Amino acid sequence: MKNIPFIDLAAQQARIRPEIEQRIRAVLDHGQYIMGPEVAELERKLAAFAGAKHALGVSSGTDALLVAVMALGIGRGDAVFVPAFTFPATAEAIVVAGATPIFVDVAEATANMDPVDLARRADETAKAGVLKLRAVMPVDLYGLPADYAAIRAVASRYGMKVIADAAQSFGGALGGKRVGSLADVTCTSFFPAKPLGGYGDGGAVFTDDDGLAAVMRSIRVHGQGGGKYDIVRLGLNARIDTLQAAILLPKLEILADEVSRRQAVAASYARHMQNRVEVPVIPSGYESAWAQYTIRVDDRDGVATRLKAQGVPTAVYYPKAMHHQEAYRAFAPKGALPVSDRLGNRVLSLPMHPYLDDELVAYISKAVVEAAAAR
Repeated sequence: MKNIPFIDLAAQQARIRPEIEQRIRAVLDHGQYIMGPEVAELERKLAAFAGAKHALGVSSGTDALLVAVMALGIGRGDAVFVPAFTFPATAEAIVVAGATPIFVDVAEATANMDPVDLARRADETAKAGVLKLRAVMPVDLYGLPADYAAIRAVASRYGMKVIADAAQSFGGALGGKRVGSLADVTCTSFFPAKPLGGYGDGGAVFTDDDGLAAVMRSIRVHGQGGGKYDIVRLGLNARIDTLQAAILLPKLEILADEVSRRQAVAASYARHMQNRVEVPVIPSGYESAWAQYTIRVDDRDGVATRLKAQGVPTAVYYPKAMHHQEAYRAFAPKGALPVSDRLGNRVLSLPMHPYLDDELVAYISKAVVEAAAAR
């Protein structure tokens, strides 16, 4: 039985460890552990990579979302539309800011926000007249960008901003534009398992809006104004650590290559399993960052158990949609969210990282096909 890592961070570290150690030593030498020069360098390089005017390093992907929501002045009495099939942090940032999440179903093909259901729920919310429609927060699930053109079309009808939850998709692209430049504000995560991951928590916010960028810079440092003790707005302690910025710099240098490798791994999975297992669909013009490679199977838990016996690790992102989570039951919609409910029972993520070779992909694929057939 093989011992297969779900995510192989050790292989990546072996590739760039000297550069990481050099960067860490530089921070230890200058001792600027908070907002040191590596933070500004990382921000410049992130913005250039994404094609965005501004990039701000923050303490986590969750804080990235919260900083964006706060900077837009979203709070009590406001509605933010968010997919039901997502990680809790997406809706969490909305509720912490005092606003109301409106859960939207996802599209069957991509598991990303369904623009048709978004339009329906926006119309219903507007007609109800209780909440002010302020923003749409699509999620780039598993690394695939959402349908931003269709989502923007709905948002613009009601004057809403689009806040992209790109925690899983940094390095991906849509129509030749990289993630970070597809929405009014884009938020990403540097959690270690992400396509661009640090050695701890971290995140970033991207925008082309000069005024919004200035407000977000203030919010991430307690609402600071012209000086340390000049507090001009409610803020957070949401800075990225200098050491995390230093670690991320050499990782950013190899990100494009690693995303290309992830795409090759995904293509290899598809070749081995196509027409035998339900594999991910990537629409024309989209480039996934492949944070996860997620298939859909019946008897999902049984398949996972059989794969574990063959040394193949799996994970479920996510077993329970947000409107079924106890903490969010108060926001559950009156109508059904059938796709979100179905996906929670069928999705299964396989090992995915840039250093999977085709021999191992073939072994995993064969095990998956056999496990799915052995009901």
